[in-house]
Amino acid sequence: MRRSSKKSSSSAAAATAGTTRGVSKEIERIDQLFYTYADSSSGMIDPEGIETLCSHLEVPHTDVRILMLAWKMGCEKQGYFTLDEWRSGLKALRADTINKLKKAFPELVQEVTRPSNFQDFYPYAFRYCLTEDKKKCIEIPVACELLNLVLGLQFRPQVDKLVNYLKINFPSLDNYDSDLAWPLILDNFVEWLRENKS
Repeated sequence: MRRSSKKSSSSAAAATAGTTRGVSKEIERIDQLFYTYADSSSGMIDPEGIETLCSHLEVPHTDVRILMLAWKMGCEKQGYFTLDEWRSGLKALRADTINKLKKAFPELVQEVTRPSNFQDFYPYAFRYCLTEDKKKCIEIPVACELLNLVLGLQFRPQVDKLVNYLKINFPSLDNYDSDLAWPLILDNFVEWLRENKS
């Protein structure tokens, strides 16, 4: 009996070692992928590296899935991915190649659009776009594009109308006609702006 217990304990140790090797190989591949896009002087993936990554993923760098990827990685600085952020995100997505990352996008979109995650993603998107440390707000054109990207996931028709209206009329609301067929969200927004204008 002692022999079988030794065998089972050594089998468990071998299985653990195999798992550890598998995990370390995965991290190794994730790291190799990182260094494909990272700038050697900064040790980070910078905007140029992100554009190359997007090219390999066959998505524009303005695609909302890139913002979702940054959210998944927990990126702190817009346009830059650190090695730790990259490892964390790609490990969670189980993606150690470009093809696996492409295949992970639909699942990532589903994850972000779950109400509990969307409540985290929405404010993250705006914080991520604050390009200076002590900055508290973003410019109106950037906010409009960001609203279009982020809310467009769930509210595309309303967002399109709101963004078009704001591009034409903001900050003046003189020619806003609430009797026209605007979505209720826009009527409420204009009403709120008028009430808070003074």
